[in-house]
Amino acid sequence: MPSFLPTTRAELNARRIKRLDFIVISGDAYVDHPSFGAAIIARHLESQGYTVGIIARPDPSDVETFRALGRPRLAFLVAGGAIDAMVCKYTANRKPRSEDEYAPGADPSLCRGPDGSIHEFMVNGKKANARPDKTVIAYSVKCREAYKGVPLIAGGLEASLRRLSHYDYLSDTVRKPMVVDAKADLVVYGMGERAITEIASRLAERSDALGGVCLGDPAGGSEPSFDPALLRGIRGTVWRCSKAIDLPTEAIRLPAHEAAAGDTRVFAESFAIQYRNTDPGTAVPLIEEAAGQFVVQEKPQPPLSRAELDAVYALHFERAWHPVYTAFKGVPALAEVQFSITSCRGCYGACAFCALAFHQGRIVSGRSKESIVAEARTLTGLKGFKGYIHDIGGPTANFRGPACKKQEGGSACVDRRCLVPEPCPSLEVDHREYIGILRAVRTLPGVKKAFIRSGIRFDYVMADKNPGFIRELALHHVSGQLKVAPEHVSDRVLRLMGKPPRRVYDAFARDWSAINTELGLKQYIEPYFIASHPGAELSDAIELAEYLRDCGF
Repeated sequence: MPSFLPTTRAELNARRIKRLDFIVISGDAYVDHPSFGAAIIARHLESQGYTVGIIARPDPSDVETFRALGRPRLAFLVAGGAIDAMVCKYTANRKPRSEDEYAPGADPSLCRGPDGSIHEFMVNGKKANARPDKTVIAYSVKCREAYKGVPLIAGGLEASLRRLSHYDYLSDTVRKPMVVDAKADLVVYGMGERAITEIASRLAERSDALGGVCLGDPAGGSEPSFDPALLRGIRGTVWRCSKAIDLPTEAIRLPAHEAAAGDTRVFAESFAIQYRNTDPGTAVPLIEEAAGQFVVQEKPQPPLSRAELDAVYALHFERAWHPVYTAFKGVPALAEVQFSITSCRGCYGACAFCALAFHQGRIVSGRSKESIVAEARTLTGLKGFKGYIHDIGGPTANFRGPACKKQEGGSACVDRRCLVPEPCPSLEVDHREYIGILRAVRTLPGVKKAFIRSGIRFDYVMADKNPGFIRELALHHVSGQLKVAPEHVSDRVLRLMGKPPRRVYDAFARDWSAINTELGLKQYIEPYFIASHPGAELSDAIELAEYLRDCGF
């Protein structure tokens, strides 16, 4: 029988759970699939013996929605969703989107009521987007209103990328750190499995020591049942305090929020320090003053080992949307990932415009061949599987592990990139393991094709002295078009982007065309380009436009 995590009181009763340890609040509909961060964290905690429920897309105007599963024993875990709310709700021109792929039936107005039913969120008699602006902040306020004193942990992409002073595109201002604006006890940044394990352990020990009380419960006794200081010192987290005597002595002081918000150069210099302290081997804690408080970012967590990553993706997932959404034709975001496999995390490409290094880090960790093949076998038995695995990849599909011996030791260079302006002499380029995985998956019974859709790093391919990977791609893993990201054709702009010079892409395009011609295949490159990158000038835009014209786009 299906075993989704409980989302209503009726489901709690059916599972004979009297009280949940954790309640996850998410801006996405509940899809129990390893491509959704809320599901991963919830299943990860469940595997450690905690009881976890999910309140998905709650009505942001109704506090009763946030009381739907009762008072959690240990904490609320609040996340905006798999994609940032700003991107889900607005176009690049700040116009509201008419669809939300992470909502039931893609209807952005649909949300859950306190009884668990799906209904339209209305404002002044008109349909409104149920995902509130600055989702983590809005949900955190409601959690506090629902149950005062309950520990509140914010995480996910939206909180991670806003962990310190950050530029907000919607308001065109520099906003305060998320831990301050959301009044959270803690923000988890980056990949959260290790941090949430330590957080849960500390909270559970405190609750058990007090006889199993709900932390923050005013009826818990004469001494406070929860002190936020309990959660300090955990790598991959951000916390706040009001006294300077509580600060770590080895930390770097960033410019105060007020200074960063009032001067673009100060803000840029502050972010440069933040960016240099994303490496787990060399980073130090950071301190920023904001709104009369001190915000402390602990060192980042090291990436999960291969065995740890395998264990996460071996957890039980229903790999489907919760049945309550079936009446609305499901959750569209599942279609893209339902028959896809995440093979790695992290990216040492370190493009200037990309948030990956700031969120997942530059040290790549990859799953084992056995783990990936086991998941592929699972996919072949799912309802609706027609023989096609849509993707075996990650942030960069053809990165499988650390870039060099130094990264294997747990640290990346903070003052240089691995691939640009030329590949580093220490870079270890080898596609053999990835080719072996692809071959093993595509020969499984029931698998007709295993595609790569998440994009490859073409300069890494060109640095490989063994040319066999391009031929393997062309023969078996492309459905007519190969996604790559040259991003621009102006070498000046490419330098600003941290991308390889144009000649590298041109050489790859020639090789791709030649091999497909030799094989008698009509397959093409689908390139991605960025217009108006910071630092680009009119002459660069003209050069890109002329290139696209000459290519026939």
